Amino acid sequence: KRYDELTPEQQKHTRRYFDTTLFPIITPIAVDQGRPFPALPSKTMAMAVGLTRYDKPYLAVVNVPSNVPRLVRLPSENGETSFLMTEELIRNNLEKLFKGYKIAGAAVFRIIRDSEIAVDEEYEPDLLKAIDSEIKKRPTAKVVYIEAEKNCIPELAEFLCQKLDFSLGALTRIDNREMDLTYLFELGPQVARPDLFYKPFIPAKLEYENIFDKIKENDLLIHVPFQSFAPTVDLIQSAAKDPGVLAIKMTLYRTSEGSGIIKALKEAAKNKKQVTVLVEIKARFEEEKNINWVRELEEAGCHVMYGIAGMKIHSKIALIVRKEDGRIFRYVHLATGNYNERTAAVYTDLGYFTAGDDFAKDISEVFNVVTGYSVPSRWKRIISSPHDLRQYFFELIDQEIECQKKYRNGLITAKMNSLEDVKMIEKLYEASQAGVKVRLIVRGICCLVPGVPGLSENIQVKSVVGRFLEHSRVFIFNNNTQYRVFVSSADWMSRNLDRRIELLFELYKEELKEHIHSLMQLYWKDTAKSRVLMSDKTYARPERQDKEEAFNIQEHLIELYSK
Repeated sequence: KRYDELTPEQQKHTRRYFDTTLFPIITPIAVDQGRPFPALPSKTMAMAVGLTRYDKPYLAVVNVPSNVPRLVRLPSENGETSFLMTEELIRNNLEKLFKGYKIAGAAVFRIIRDSEIAVDEEYEPDLLKAIDSEIKKRPTAKVVYIEAEKNCIPELAEFLCQKLDFSLGALTRIDNREMDLTYLFELGPQVARPDLFYKPFIPAKLEYENIFDKIKENDLLIHVPFQSFAPTVDLIQSAAKDPGVLAIKMTLYRTSEGSGIIKALKEAAKNKKQVTVLVEIKARFEEEKNINWVRELEEAGCHVMYGIAGMKIHSKIALIVRKEDGRIFRYVHLATGNYNERTAAVYTDLGYFTAGDDFAKDISEVFNVVTGYSVPSRWKRIISSPHDLRQYFFELIDQEIECQKKYRNGLITAKMNSLEDVKMIEKLYEASQAGVKVRLIVRGICCLVPGVPGLSENIQVKSVVGRFLEHSRVFIFNNNTQYRVFVSSADWMSRNLDRRIELLFELYKEELKEHIHSLMQLYWKDTAKSRVLMSDKTYARPERQDKEEAFNIQEHLIELYSK
């Protein structure tokens, strides 16, 4: 509610809350010759206040506290649950902060500072120190975006832009309730409306006694969050404790606080195993956290690499070396998602476990490339960027074009987060013009325009946005009905193909191929949470037959995997 919509009882409640909770926290900051504009960190929400006393103007800033809920719950009746925004409450109590002054105007604003890290990786002797130093500059970096309330008076707008060295013409005006929508996460725990919540479910568990025996028995494919992420964590935890394990090698791009995997790696090093961890400290907005992981792992005795100059290591790989009956065996895990227990509960990703010797040899060489000096070659089971991945995809598309010419059955089905690479888009247009059917499930950015006569009339694009964030990348090429199925950490974006180390691998086991093939067909059938990209670049709901029930792929998979 707005403040003027509150009942007398609700106003009394909010005044008491302001006096007892907010007033002691808030520090009003005057801005004049002796008191400079405060150094506001990125994402700060604050209020610019115009004041007068004896007709003389004054300016001040009041930070909206970030350590209290932004939603103030109000006493309500008739089953209603009502809230007031914290900044609304502050606005209507400003006279308590500026006694003796008149409030001429007040406007909530929010700033974003430049978060790019400017490090010349080729010439930095210590990348970790260089990035750590750059992170420390973020609180005072250049302001690149300001949003202020629609009713912000010109004097306050000019004041903000002048003090923050920002162009007045670039100021975005917005309703304060639309600023920083993360406050909506506060609603769930405070609203007793079970009908508005998804039905809880328990991810399907993979039954086994020993994870190594299970992988040796047969290759495994785990689909989170529908299936439990526990086997991935268990693989590293078991390796840390198993006396037969000699070495653990893995990449970490993003991981969670209190990570069981991090704890297991530290335990493995203390148990005298050779632990090599490649922590990508350049992962956007994870830099500080990853630097902390680096230091913790190093202190525990792990050998830690920070990345490669000019590249981000985005691939998700783990290799376990284990001695069994006098022989060396290697276990491999490859995934589309991060080693992050928290996001594994809300991101859809695929994790592949194998003890296949070809995979193990390839992954061993991958680690040699990223941790030492070794020239990458074409491996048997793995294709990598930035060297081979783009060209390999082009070859696969060319093969479908040839199949279309010979057998009239060219078909490409792909699922990814984003499609932006110009050369890849042009290649898909070429396939469409040759008659190849192309079905794309692209959750986010898609710069390809489908359905254009003479260019892309054989291309269809859908986006699935539902309960879970679609994050897996799958590529299927019909190959004259002998379809080939690939899983990857890479999207079809220039950064993935040219400036990151990514991996693509093919599934060879028929039951796994069939499973992913069927899965992609089900995704394509979704009519509940999908939107179709049209040739005019707009999205539309998919058409359904009269009385046809909407098909929700994610809810279907919850039921499917639970059986």
